[in-house]
Amino acid sequence: MGMLSLPGFLSCGKKKDFSLSNEKDAHASHSDENLERGNWSNKGDYLLSMVGYAVGLGNVWRFPYLTYQNGGGAFLIPYTLMLALAGLPLFFMECSLGQFASLGPISIWRILPLFQGVGITMVIISTFVSIYYNVIIAYALYYLFASFQKVLPWSDCFSWADEFCSKIRLVSDCNATLHGEIIHANYSFITSNNLTCMNGTVHYKPVQFPSEQYWNKVALQRSSGLDETGHIVWYLALCLLLSWMIVGAALFKGIKSSGKVVYFTALFPYVILLILLVRGATLEGALDGIEYYIGRQSNITKLMEAEVWKDAATQIFYSLSVAWGGLVALSSYNKFHNNCYSDAIFVCVINCVTSVFAGFAIFSILGHMAFVSERPVSEVVDSGFDLAFVAYPEALSKLPVSPLWSFLFFFMLLLLGLDSQFATIETLTTTIQDIYPEVMKKLRIPMTLGVCILLFFLGLICVTQAGIYWVNLIDHFCAGWGILIAAVLEIIGIIYIYGGNRFIEDIEMMIGKKSRVFWLWWRMCWFFITPVLLMAILVWSLITFSPPTYGSVSYPAWGTAVGWCMIIFCVIWIPIVAILKIVKAEGNLCQRIVSCCRPTANWGPYLECHRGERYSHIVDPKKEKEHEIPTVAGFVY
Repeated sequence: MGMLSLPGFLSCGKKKDFSLSNEKDAHASHSDENLERGNWSNKGDYLLSMVGYAVGLGNVWRFPYLTYQNGGGAFLIPYTLMLALAGLPLFFMECSLGQFASLGPISIWRILPLFQGVGITMVIISTFVSIYYNVIIAYALYYLFASFQKVLPWSDCFSWADEFCSKIRLVSDCNATLHGEIIHANYSFITSNNLTCMNGTVHYKPVQFPSEQYWNKVALQRSSGLDETGHIVWYLALCLLLSWMIVGAALFKGIKSSGKVVYFTALFPYVILLILLVRGATLEGALDGIEYYIGRQSNITKLMEAEVWKDAATQIFYSLSVAWGGLVALSSYNKFHNNCYSDAIFVCVINCVTSVFAGFAIFSILGHMAFVSERPVSEVVDSGFDLAFVAYPEALSKLPVSPLWSFLFFFMLLLLGLDSQFATIETLTTTIQDIYPEVMKKLRIPMTLGVCILLFFLGLICVTQAGIYWVNLIDHFCAGWGILIAAVLEIIGIIYIYGGNRFIEDIEMMIGKKSRVFWLWWRMCWFFITPVLLMAILVWSLITFSPPTYGSVSYPAWGTAVGWCMIIFCVIWIPIVAILKIVKAEGNLCQRIVSCCRPTANWGPYLECHRGERYSHIVDPKKEKEHEIPTVAGFVY
């Protein structure tokens, strides 16, 4: 009602004028600790948002495949080690950083102005990723709607299929014994003479399963390559519009609305995974699939291969969503004394357990598919788009009441994608809020809707007939090296320039004083192990770079050039902002660099009551402007 609220007045935040004429910010309530930015309504909102952000499509369609490919259950050894050595240290660092200063991924670099471009890189990459990630959600929506039929449209070779479509493998030729001699003949001759093919000599015709042709010919209407853009696939465009409408509706009040939506979007996928696991475990051939997943006898010798360790580190790194800016943004709405240490461990463990759990649900049904189609499991296992939209739908189509199982699977994909997308868009709006707090306070809803509308139009190229090539191109470049570069610079800047011990003291202001033994592991990781691992992954990725391809389709030279331009556009802000900061500083070159490597005068806890003696000198963030400079991108530092 605009009247003075006792909880709001006594909170740690600055006193506000709660007159009737004062417009209430949808992002904050009178009971919040931080009355200007707002806080999570409760810890459950935050934890589920973090779990939803970290647990995404990669947990379902990438981790199980990597486990199968890299020695089965033995892969869990490097995976767990990489979680402890690289994933968790970075995750804890970013959560602590955002919570300490209550700022988004760009403004947080008041801690080290020279590296503020790193924050811009994170936000731009998140923008690129949000464009194509919602297209994948649109694919899931399309298949979800297509599941509302008595007979799944990809269950057989219908009118859209060509002569290569077949539900079973077709024998082309083989060797057989005729009158005591071994002959090689086509299969029609073999059958007409009642002969039997010799084991190991059978050759099959190149056929495509109905689900594969449906994915390419109907769902995507896929063109021959990036050169052939074709027209916009209207039903995918409508699904993309619907997915952006869902995101906009969930975020119209920021964390106050998204924090409630994630109770469903983050939890219900576990219910569906459990249902799929129980159903899959009761099917014939399920055990074969699970044995391929964790290994009938785990191949420990695989651990001697460097590629296995690289896959484990890469999967952990991307699965936890570190260096995207989202962890900093979501944690910035925590109350100052929230235990971010226990939160980081909880979310990381849940994320990894989910990956392992999803593998059992996926492989049990793929094992049944192999059993029914009389093929080895290795021929039905795939990763990425082929697993989600070809192999698994094919397996589901062979089950009784297949539309129900198909609906549940794609509804799960939809929810897994949505809560990750919520956090990504919240990262963008948080960045805008930190730059223009007064504007966002009055125009949060129009601004959020504006971001969603803009990204929808930018994503239309991804729902053309060449759309899948663009999705794959952005994923290949932007979601790779840019994130690794940002992560390496982030940990170097905070630990080696700002000071690791100083950062630990900041954390202790929030979670309380800890013993030296407590910090021993984190110091080892932050100061040495984690940056070395990240550098190794980055160098390995550069050495083993291969031009992007989609299946057997190669990209034209200009397509690869566009990919390089995207990644350059993402990271170019790091040197640009560093140069701008140095030019703006005073003194000779050495003095300018030194001054840019020191925190700004307004760095520290957002609220005065949390600053203590260490930050008693701090300048009010709202009044401090002389330390912040705008760039051509419109960002304020």
